[in-house]
Amino acid sequence: MATKVLADAAQALASTVRDGMTIAVGGFGLSGIPTRLITALRDSGATGLTIVSNNMGVDGKGLGLLLENKQVSKVLASYVGENKLFARQFLDNELEVEFVPQGTLAERLRAGGAGIPAFYTPTGVGTPVAEGKPVMTFDGRDAILERGIVADISLVRAHEADREGNLRYRMTARNFNPLVAAAGRTTFAEVEVILEDYLDPSLVDTPGIFVQHVVTTDGTKDIEQRTVRVRQEA
Repeated sequence: MATKVLADAAQALASTVRDGMTIAVGGFGLSGIPTRLITALRDSGATGLTIVSNNMGVDGKGLGLLLENKQVSKVLASYVGENKLFARQFLDNELEVEFVPQGTLAERLRAGGAGIPAFYTPTGVGTPVAEGKPVMTFDGRDAILERGIVADISLVRAHEADREGNLRYRMTARNFNPLVAAAGRTTFAEVEVILEDYLDPSLVDTPGIFVQHVVTTDGTKDIEQRTVRVRQEA
């Protein structure tokens, strides 16, 4: 079996990433984020990056590390409420932000991975999201034109992979990862378990044709908000 597994994530990413690239990153909050690859991206020192992700992590964790290092010039995201540094850089005009409705972001990534350059959607009509975008009417309902997203590099996290790069995700950590994996020209997958044999085809979530490189995860699984109940007296 050929192998796409790399021993050194930092070295591999550093030899690929360049200033000004568009990088799509999987995850939702801190669930399913490729922590080792994000750290490697920070350590690469690349600047002027455009980041496509549902959100930008939290202060000091996830993609928040890139904001701290001032490596990001533009963000396409649907939710930014958990990161104070993100808000400050945006309000201080240090960061360009394109807010994208969550379903539209998912569909833009799916379209990019499927080779679809653009599509029409009624989501966002009559709001600032529609400003500057072509509008057409279908069956009496207005829709705006949205572009598919193709990233120079995609970073994802999966639970299992084989050495050909076939991926399987676990529960809610799946989230945006399959869409991000398909939308990248070069995709790096960070995984928890690397199988010696091929992954069962019926269990494959992302085919290896979409994945160029596989690395092991650092094991980090941060919890964004921990909520517990007060213990009751016996």
